[in-house]
Amino acid sequence: MTTDPKTLVGNWTYPTNVKFGVGRISGLANACKSLGMTRPLIVTDPGLAELPMIKDAIAANETDGLPTGLFSAVKPNPLGSNVEAGVRAYRDGGHDGIIAWGGGSGLDAGKAVAFAAGQTRPLWDFEDVGDNWKRADADTIAPIVAVPTTSGTGSETGRASVITHEETHTKKIIFHPKMMPSIVICDPALVAGLPPALTAFTGMDALAHCFEAYCAPGYHPMADGIAVEGMRLVKDWLPEAFHDGTNLEARAHMMSAAAMGSTAFQKGLGAIHSLSHPVGAIFDTHHGLTNAVFMPYVMVYNRDAISDRMDRLARYLDLPKGGFDGVLDWIMELRETFTVPHTAADLGVVSDRLDELSKMAAEDPTAATNPVPVGPPEMRAIYETAIAGRL
Repeated sequence: MTTDPKTLVGNWTYPTNVKFGVGRISGLANACKSLGMTRPLIVTDPGLAELPMIKDAIAANETDGLPTGLFSAVKPNPLGSNVEAGVRAYRDGGHDGIIAWGGGSGLDAGKAVAFAAGQTRPLWDFEDVGDNWKRADADTIAPIVAVPTTSGTGSETGRASVITHEETHTKKIIFHPKMMPSIVICDPALVAGLPPALTAFTGMDALAHCFEAYCAPGYHPMADGIAVEGMRLVKDWLPEAFHDGTNLEARAHMMSAAAMGSTAFQKGLGAIHSLSHPVGAIFDTHHGLTNAVFMPYVMVYNRDAISDRMDRLARYLDLPKGGFDGVLDWIMELRETFTVPHTAADLGVVSDRLDELSKMAAEDPTAATNPVPVGPPEMRAIYETAIAGRL
């Protein structure tokens, strides 16, 4: 059954204020003004900065009496130096709010700039460990409007940013509750031009978020419910978006799935992300693609701890085969459809760096909520199976 995408419109206040629907980007200036912005700064990546959507948004804001700056020196895996440069641009331009625009890189960098612009401590002092976030001066965090242009990271509805520390070559999760954008504009038309490969890889990122949140230990039935429905949307609509990027119904449902993934993973993530973060930091791989490579290997490692959940998930997704094997078969079919490499070796991961990678993975904050305890030896074992392609 198909639905007119014009009917897929909503105003949601969970987890934040979300303006959802085709054409909703027309309300950007009003959204900024409602947060008290008089001179916002768009933070995005270099590719998007050259597209009409950014130029049109700046022109529309100007027409509405809202002069808007642009900062786009952001790497695909944002660096601490990118955030520092963004903070300088923010201060030098006399800006008073951030429009974080893009995929994970633009959104994470924009949120980090909004957070760091008023702080006196280094960004790394606010890594998501313990109660480090309480070190921040919350009153100086700039207001944020988020405009996602991919359907994967879900950073638009998240309270953290993943930034690479260049000196240590590690990805750090910077967290503060006020890093949650106050307003999100989800306009499926902005995603329609995303190429098939990026559609697939970012969609697999959304799946990884929902899947790991669902499997994470702890009691959070609301997160579980959001995660399961997010996976259903991925199952039904990611192949459609991959094969026909102009299908706005598919684009709308995938935007929802991405936001649902980041909402659900307030419960926790797991070793898929723990293994992916070091690989992304060292080998500069695409995050969603890297998650897709490691997904089945982590799933098999966690099998005994998640089998009951896989029974329920297979029934909900109405998979041809039930239980754990049915879910694994579905994930493997997705990987084949999207030409995801089967092994970590295909990403450039080499055995002589496994000691380093395994230690980094075990120390990643996402490791703590893996369904099965994972230290360096366990991480190394999963890396080895992923390099060899053994399931």
